[in-house]
Amino acid sequence: MILLRSVVGKLWLTILLLVSFVLFILTIMLLEFFQNYNTLEMKKDLTNTAEKIANVLEKHPNEKLPLGLEISWEIIDNVNKVVIVKNESEIYYSPNTNLSNRLSFTDIKNDPKLSQVLKKDRNVEKISTLSFNEDKKEAKYSIIGVPLHLPGEEKSAVFIYQSLEVMQETTHETTKFILLVAGVAIILTTIFAFFLSTRIAAPLRKMREAAFEVARGKFDTKVPILTHDEIGELATAFNQMGRQLKFNMSALSQEKEQLSSILSSMADGVITFNRDGAILITNPPADRFLQYWYYEMGGISTDSEAIPPEVMDLFQQAVDTEAEQMGEISFQGRHWVILVSPLYSNRFIRGAVAVLRDMTEERQLDKMRQDFIANVSHELRTPISMLQGYSEAIVDDIAESQEEKKEMAKVIYDESLRMGRLVNELLDLARMEAGHLQLTMEETNISSFINRIIHKFQGLAKENEIQLFAEIDNEITSISFDPDRIEQVLTNLIDNAIRHTPKGGSVKLSVTSEDKGVMIRVKDSGAGIPDEDLPFVFERFYKADKARTRGRAGTGLGLAIAKNIMDAHRGHISVQSKLGQGTTFSFLVPRK
Repeated sequence: MILLRSVVGKLWLTILLLVSFVLFILTIMLLEFFQNYNTLEMKKDLTNTAEKIANVLEKHPNEKLPLGLEISWEIIDNVNKVVIVKNESEIYYSPNTNLSNRLSFTDIKNDPKLSQVLKKDRNVEKISTLSFNEDKKEAKYSIIGVPLHLPGEEKSAVFIYQSLEVMQETTHETTKFILLVAGVAIILTTIFAFFLSTRIAAPLRKMREAAFEVARGKFDTKVPILTHDEIGELATAFNQMGRQLKFNMSALSQEKEQLSSILSSMADGVITFNRDGAILITNPPADRFLQYWYYEMGGISTDSEAIPPEVMDLFQQAVDTEAEQMGEISFQGRHWVILVSPLYSNRFIRGAVAVLRDMTEERQLDKMRQDFIANVSHELRTPISMLQGYSEAIVDDIAESQEEKKEMAKVIYDESLRMGRLVNELLDLARMEAGHLQLTMEETNISSFINRIIHKFQGLAKENEIQLFAEIDNEITSISFDPDRIEQVLTNLIDNAIRHTPKGGSVKLSVTSEDKGVMIRVKDSGAGIPDEDLPFVFERFYKADKARTRGRAGTGLGLAIAKNIMDAHRGHISVQSKLGQGTTFSFLVPRK
């Protein structure tokens, strides 16, 4: 069965069957030809012999008949039997005739065909059994009758007959010889066909092996060109195909790398879907979009292929209508504009591509332009009004006692410090945004650095009945950064966390190691930040205290300064928060 499934087996079997069929037809035709030929030759020989005997007897009439008979008996051979009918009373049989194979005059006279020799004086021939052998079907004879013209006799004839067994033996020998020749021809054909098949299949096997190598990605594989026939041309075409495939795969690889680079460098997010809505390709901005959505849904796993229902609705509409669809989506305080376009394979839609543009910064800039003057004027109006009011009170001698004057002077001093701190922070922020921030990089022990900052805020935490603690990954020993600036970042974050955490809450500072650097997180159990305020926490004058009361409220510039410090370190800072579940600020300090 394995051989029949191969090209060698199929080709060998086809040639063998074809030659066998031709030999079979040829054998049948040859056997039929030789059988007919032997029959005709036998009849011809018997007729000639009978005519010779008749001529001999006619030359030796009645007085010399014994001499004619002797000559006639010499003419015939052992397999031929002769009956000479001179008249009804004189019948002569050849010496080799015995009683078991004698053709009697009664048989001749009663046979309608044989009797025509005597009645109509013409030659006859017949294949028949003798009267005493009628039950023996195999004992058939070829009988030839020739008229004999003797003086004074009207019904004379010579009958010669021979058993068909002699012809059958000759035919049998001929059949065996033909079958032997056919068998030898089939054997030689088998050998030749198998040899021819292997000669054809050998290069085909090499091409099959080369095809498997190409399928595994080895496009340099070549098939040896052993002949210049059709198989050689096929090998040449296969080698050309391999070179073309290598060229095309290289071009596709370059296109893929180019597309991957373009997608990675795009500021907009890109998500490609197949026809069923499953995600095929995403770029980093799209991954961040999905992470924000996973966090919004209550998880942080990125293994899930679920997408926001708003995006799925736009995808379904784009597939159904075969037109671009646009929409907006907002969560975690960020805003995205989504454009979904169908992808075609010939005339059929094979999926869609969604382009996500983060419009949060634009919205922030619009809001910041509107709020900046109001924020600055609001921050300066209160201390200026207080400076003006208390100074007027001192000038107009409203304060009667020395203690009242000192109290008013202290208020004026505190407000001037507040104004100075605000102006200094504005100047620092302006210098940072202008790129004039100078960092002093030092290799710092992270454990002692964090513990010192925690110790600095323990008093404030105890005063507010808040649990403040740190968790540091043991794998982290030291890292290079500007300790003063990173302390300024942590001071802002921890101070904000303590200020916005109710009594009995907790503030946790965790330090973990990542591939690109050290991740530091400040997590509190406070009230959280509303979604609409999350995009603006790192902007100037942002305050969670909407009433903008004085006291421990800051200037609203601390987080903006922290963001600029992290940008100077080539790191990044982010925030995640939910109302009633607390807030987590995270920033990455890169190793290099």
